[in-house]
Amino acid sequence: MDIEERQRYQKECFPSIEGILLLDDIVGFISRRDFQKFGMSYLKKVYDSLNVPVKFFHNDSPCKASAPHLAEVGVNLLNFGIQHSLSEMREWTANKITLVGNLPPRDVLANGTPEEVKKATDGLIEVLDDRSRLILSCGGGMPPGVTTENIEAFIQTVKRLTV
Repeated sequence: MDIEERQRYQKECFPSIEGILLLDDIVGFISRRDFQKFGMSYLKKVYDSLNVPVKFFHNDSPCKASAPHLAEVGVNLLNFGIQHSLSEMREWTANKITLVGNLPPRDVLANGTPEEVKKATDGLIEVLDDRSRLILSCGGGMPPGVTTENIEAFIQTVKRLTV
C-alpha cells in the first residue's frame, strides 16, 4: 500500500480528518540540493495525497535549506526549532506559510522564570512589523517540567503583544 492509498484509507475510516501532520527532522541535516533531489518529491507526495485544509510540517532541526521549498510541496503550517528567527523563517518561506514557534522550550519555557519567559516572548515578536501568519509556541515540542506560571507568563505576553 503506497502513501496515497494509506492516506485515502485513513480518510475513509476517519472522515473528519482535516489535516496532515508530518514530523521529519532529517531534512534539516541535508543540503538544499539534496533536499530538492531526495526530499521534495516525497514530501509533495504526502501533502498532495489528501485534499485537507491543514498541511502541518514539524522540523526542529536547521531548516534553511528546505524552508524556501515547503510551500511548493504543500506545507501551509510549519513548526520549527530555535536555530532560526521568525524573521529569517518568514523571509525564507516568502511569508507563504504560517509559522509556529519558536520560544526556546528547554532553556526558557521549562527552566526560565516567568520574567525570562516574558522577556524572551517579547523578543520574538517585537521585531516583526507583520505579525500575520504566526502562531506563537515553543520551538519544537513542549518540554517536561514547564510550570503553570511560565505558561501563564507566555500566554499573557502573547495576548499583550498581539491585541
